[in-house]
Amino acid sequence: QVQLVESGGGLVQPGGSLRLSCTASGFTAFSFSNYGMRWYRQVPGKERELVAFISSGGSNTKYGDSVKGRFTISRDNAKNTVYLRINSLKLEDTAVYYCHGASTWGQGTQVTVSS
Repeated sequence: QVQLVESGGGLVQPGGSLRLSCTASGFTAFSFSNYGMRWYRQVPGKERELVAFISSGGSNTKYGDSVKGRFTISRDNAKNTVYLRINSLKLEDTAVYYCHGASTWGQGTQVTVSS
């Protein structure tokens, strides 16, 4: 059973940066490198928002309009890990951030932007 574990969230001041990580385990028939991966975020009372996608090999990335230019998704297939670098954090980036891949969700990591 595939498991995804996010980490790296926390309390950050506006303008700061964070790097979120999502480490995968439990692959059997296919490996981590076979799957495209996504980062989502969710604010209480709102729908989960797709913020970034990366293809299985890492050569193709896409971003939500609200985060373009500030968020960077990357992956290290040797470490079964996908990353989300967030720069120039804004108050509205406050959310729980989830990774998704192989039909599996992680448990989420809280990012709070506050002065």
